[in-house]
Amino acid sequence: MKLIPTEDRVLIERLEGQEVTKGGIIIPDTAKEKPVRGKIISVGPGKRDKNGQIIPMTVKPGQVVLFGKYSGNDIKVDDKEHLVVREDDILGILE
Repeated sequence: MKLIPTEDRVLIERLEGQEVTKGGIIIPDTAKEKPVRGKIISVGPGKRDKNGQIIPMTVKPGQVVLFGKYSGNDIKVDDKEHLVVREDDILGILE
């Protein structure tokens, strides 16, 4: 199944964080926080301005981005956890 977000929304696949700290302590699944970085799977066409013109998206599929800890909505696509956020919720692009 392919999901194409609407307007200025972005579909992100979360990238897992570290399971071991620098000191060698293993973090159990129950204590892990959700990752705040992910890979963009698909993007919407963009938001419309007051004149009805589409403002193009600044992010594109394949980029790795940072987003807010409590941003977006969790959904399941093809038995994988994904996140749908607005482009405004993306904090930055990792290169």
